[in-house]
Formats: sequence, structure tokens, C-alpha cells
Amino acid sequence: MAHAERFYSPYSVVWFKRDLRLADHKPLIEAAKRGLIFCVYCVEPRLWAQPDAARQHYHFIRESLQDLEICLRQYGGSLSVHYGNAEHVLEEIYQTVPFETLYSHQETGNAASFIRDRLVKQFCLNRQINWIELPQFGVSRPLKNRDHWLPFWQSHFSDTAASLPRDLSFFSHPLQHVTLPNAHQLGLAEVEPANRQRGGRQQGLAVLSEFLAQRCESYRGGISSPLSAPSACSRLSPYLTYGCLSLREVVQATQHRLNQLPESHQQARLGLQAFISRLHWHCHFIQKLESEPDIEWNNMHRGYDNLRELEWCEAHFDALKRGQTGWPLVDACVAMLKDTGWLNFRMRAMLVSVAAYPLWLHWRPVGEWLAQQFLDYEPGIHWSQLQMQSGTTGINVPRIYNPIKQAQDHDPKGIFVRRWLPVMRQVPNSWLFEPWRMPHSSQQQCGVYIHKNLPYPVVDLASATRLAKSKLLTRRADPLVKAGKQAVVKRHASRKNRAQLVHKHLDQLSLDWS
Repeated sequence: MAHAERFYSPYSVVWFKRDLRLADHKPLIEAAKRGLIFCVYCVEPRLWAQPDAARQHYHFIRESLQDLEICLRQYGGSLSVHYGNAEHVLEEIYQTVPFETLYSHQETGNAASFIRDRLVKQFCLNRQINWIELPQFGVSRPLKNRDHWLPFWQSHFSDTAASLPRDLSFFSHPLQHVTLPNAHQLGLAEVEPANRQRGGRQQGLAVLSEFLAQRCESYRGGISSPLSAPSACSRLSPYLTYGCLSLREVVQATQHRLNQLPESHQQARLGLQAFISRLHWHCHFIQKLESEPDIEWNNMHRGYDNLRELEWCEAHFDALKRGQTGWPLVDACVAMLKDTGWLNFRMRAMLVSVAAYPLWLHWRPVGEWLAQQFLDYEPGIHWSQLQMQSGTTGINVPRIYNPIKQAQDHDPKGIFVRRWLPVMRQVPNSWLFEPWRMPHSSQQQCGVYIHKNLPYPVVDLASATRLAKSKLLTRRADPLVKAGKQAVVKRHASRKNRAQLVHKHLDQLSLDWS
């Protein structure tokens, strides 16, 4: 049984960040080998002040912290949660009772988290504290190119997930817990979808179990349509984003389930194989941000600077955010996103494509808005994908999604659109995809009037897309832009030769990889 020490003794601090679990938590395991541990989480005002933060993220984390606290109590310990920037909290802990070692996972987050880690590093140097950071994903630090990345990834995920010892010894620190601020006090964007997923490891394990047992059968072939995707997709992304589950345990659990399934269960096997492939690309994209943190703010290929920045149209952006673009599938996706905090990968890619091409919006403000809307916002995947879908990487063939064709392909009967845009229930099938073309007589007959009940498209889709494509291709053809492509390839392109088919379709992957 675990026990708590009531007197001063050397101890280690385990700093939880986006790894809110005990299972497969190597920093915790390594700290426990040394003796007494003190588990800490910091609600950091610096991070929550960033434009990518929203209420739903904070509430999901608080739910996950409650779950983590319950798990620690089962071992006789607790989680000490504090309000303050990490370097200040750690200094306060140290001043109260000095500690020798700090354990944590490496984190590939936004620029603010990078600055935070530099400040924590300086604190450790000043206090002669040994900070041991261990990788959580198949993401290598540092990495100048991709030549040796794949073996590193394979090694990480082939390792057996380490188990906690039965007995943990917790240091009873005299520093008192604080009352955490609420979302309003933090000044967070008021994004709190009514039907978002709830946080915590137990919730994540339930979703994983359900997917592996049943829903994986629909994964292959079901993840593109917004109708089937809510159940066909794994829905594990928020639990991986905040570390309620480790990516390694998900990979290994999926492989174990695949090994168990008889050959006759072909549909389920195909689904699990496709899922494992996407789990690989999760780390591939995060590695891009780890290797070049600047891509959160600047074009991956600087030859694309000022392609869109000087032509920003606030009215176009406002229409997108309000779900008033005039293209029913786009507006329905925005409505679903506001209600659930989630969209499937194809619809996310379509939203970014519509923003980047016919609306001609720069990816950074669009990315900030979407980061708030996505419960599963993962900076490494998010910013890499925003740039890829916007055509500013310089190495990916632009994929421009036509929202009318996407509706015809993935919602031919208008079931999805009519669910999320009730006014469309009155529109006849013949005008389902382009309701703005309805004659006035048809508008009178169904009681839906363009401009009054439904918006007219903010731009002419065909001509705006054609102009956008022309501008992008002109920039791509520039000799200086062509000359800069190889440097991007060296730093960011995949070296995964054994899966040429997957690599061929790399540019088709999008923001929700699972």
C-alpha cells in the first residue's frame, strides 16, 4: 500500500501537462524508482491567454484532472493543482521544500508552451535541478531532417508500455492547493459545445473499447461522409490530445485486436489496418512543428509570403464563422462544429479549402478560429494541416474541395444538411445543392427566400476558385519558389518508402487523423 511521508526527505516532482493519465506514463514510473514523488499540474494563465484557447478545452482538462485525481488516490496519493505559470509554481514548490529532480513528458505545443519550457529550463539551471524530459510520441527532438525519423518512430511504439509499481511513495508537500479560476475569470473564448465529448481516462477507455469491438467495422469507407463519420471514426482524438490515453497503448491495443480477429472478419480487419496507418501520420505531422516551431506563424515555404495576407476580407471570414457562406454543406458543418466540437477529417479539409481558395483567407486567423472550435486541437497536426490544405508548404499538390460536389458525393439526400440547417428541410430536393438558384416561384411555394431565410453565396464559387488556383499556380511556377522547395522536402517530407500508396495520398489526410 502506498504511504505518504510527513517529514522532509529528497523527492521528485512529476509535472503533468498534456499527459493526464497514470498508464504508460514513463516520467511517473522513472520518478517512482527514485523514491518519493510529488504530482503537480499547473493552470497556466500564459497558455490560456493564447488565441487558440477556449472554454471547452479548459473544461475537458478539468474533467480529466478529476479522473486523474481519483486514480492517484487509489495509490494513496493526490494531484497538487496550482494556478500560475509553471516556472513560478515550481519556484514556489522549491522555496517551500527544495526538490532534486523534475520529471515530465516532452511537449510539442504552441509557441507559448515553447517559451514556457525555456523558462522552466532556466529555472532548473538556476536551482541545479535535473529536469528529465521523456518522449510521449514518436516525435524526435532535435531533428534536422527526416532521414532517420521512421526507425525512431518504430522503436518508440514497439517498446512495451511500462507499468506502474504496485507501491508508490508520495511526498506530503506543505504547499496548499488553490481554488482554480473558472473559464470566465481566465477570459476564455465562449466556445462550449453542448454536445462535446467529456474528458477523463475512463471516458477515453470506453471509447477505445467500443471502437475496437464494434465501430471499427465501419471505419474503412465510413469516415469521409459526415453522416457515417460520427460513429465510424475512432473519436479518440481528444483523449490523445490531452493524454488521457497514450498513443502507444492505442497503437498496441489496436494491433492486439487485429491479431485476435479471424480472417473472416475482413471488414473489421481492414478498418483496423487503416486506423493504424493514420496513427502513424499523427506523429508525422507533429514532427513538422517540433522541427520548425515557426510554422505556427509563418508559411512553411517563405516563397508564399504575401500570397493572401494583403487581400484579407473580413466579410468573408465573418460569413464562414457564422455559417452563412451560402453553401449548405459548409454552413451545416459549421453548425455541427459549434454543437459538438468535432467534425470528420473530410469536412475539416473542406472548410479549410473553402476558406483558403474561394474565400481567399490566410490560414493563420482561420486556424485560430478553428483551434477554438476543435475540442481535439493538437497544435502539431493543426498548423501543419492548415498550411498543407492552404497550399503554402510548397511540397504538396493543392487539394481544392468543391463544397457542392462534396455534398453530392457524401450527402446526396441532404440528410446531414437538413439536420443541421432546419430551414433546408423546406427546400425541394431539386434545389438541395444550390438553393440560391431557386426561381422566385419555388421560393414562394416552399416558403424559403434567398437573402431572407438563406444566404446567397458570398462569392461565385467557380470564378473565385479559378482565380485562387491561378494565383497559387503562378506563385508555384516562380523560379525562386521552385528553388526553395528542396529545403522543405529535406526537413519535412516523409521517408516512408514501404507504404507508397499511403505516401501518395499524404496530401489527402486532414485535420482529424482518426
